[in-house]
Amino acid sequence: MFLKRPRITRISANNKTNPSCFHSRNSRALFLVFFVAISDSTAERFTLQDPDVRLMLEVRDDSAAAFEQLMLRYQNRLIGVLDHLVGRHDLAEDLAQEVFLRVYRARKRYVPGSKFSTWLFTIANHVASNALRTLARRAEVNVSSTPSGSHSANPLESMKLDASGQMPTRLLDRAEMRAVVRAAVATLNERQRMAVLLSKFEHLSYVEIGQIMDLSPQAIKSLLSRARANLHDLLQPYIESG
Repeated sequence: MFLKRPRITRISANNKTNPSCFHSRNSRALFLVFFVAISDSTAERFTLQDPDVRLMLEVRDDSAAAFEQLMLRYQNRLIGVLDHLVGRHDLAEDLAQEVFLRVYRARKRYVPGSKFSTWLFTIANHVASNALRTLARRAEVNVSSTPSGSHSANPLESMKLDASGQMPTRLLDRAEMRAVVRAAVATLNERQRMAVLLSKFEHLSYVEIGQIMDLSPQAIKSLLSRARANLHDLLQPYIESG
């Protein structure tokens, strides 16, 4: 099976492709999160409700066509969320492949206990968190070896400096506004950013986001409220200038 995107290549049971620097040492423990006890009635309910769950059950029975169908349905969505999380498109593609590899390797243990998208993005959340921790450690090393004051400000501050150090005084075009919003989202902490992306781009409910992030629906509501307040404060000067 070959995907259209060049960095996500043929997947098979023996495929060892893996961005090893982001591989979790606790991958076995990680899968315990995904395979808790699920009742027959719950499995039947999600099987009836979600066509992607039915496809995954075909994957469990070694259907290559069903696996390819799932990849084609979710690869762009997954890469989009991961790109916003890690800030690098090439890394997002590598991490998306890691997510799909974990799905494939786990197929024989799969029992539907949620929508397929919820299960998939739960895996993606753990993969992204591992990657961000690795990137943070590398950044600490780089900062410690960089002369004081030479590192750049946050993305929005850099954009302001590029615009002569003042707040924008003209209407931004769509591309510029998208860049401003992306930069603002990038300033959120990891949990707020993930919650916003799943709510905004995947249109998931508080309950579904909570399942992915292992938080209560009320905690997700609070997390999104703080994230939106932070984004409002960051974007207000640009909104007012429009």
